[in-house]
Amino acid sequence: MNVYEVIRRPLITEKGHAKRETENTLCFEVHPEANKIQIKQAVEAMFKVRVESVRTANYAGKLRRRGRFTGYASDWKKAYVRLQAGQKAPEYADI
Repeated sequence: MNVYEVIRRPLITEKGHAKRETENTLCFEVHPEANKIQIKQAVEAMFKVRVESVRTANYAGKLRRRGRFTGYASDWKKAYVRLQAGQKAPEYADI
């Protein structure tokens, strides 16, 4: 996997913004098979910052309905990436 396959997209939510401000932590949706080492290397390569730690969480897809048709959304994985002290968060996260 290359860095653009590991990190799918940044998650910009109120909770994520609060974590960014108080804990210097960024949130990303990542590839479900990516491990913490791959996530750390991808963030450091893409954003030119130093990463202190990575925490991950797996989410099961929810049941979705469209009229009488039902199905499940895809399972996905979230990563909380904590930057080292003194590192500035990338520009995409500025709201």
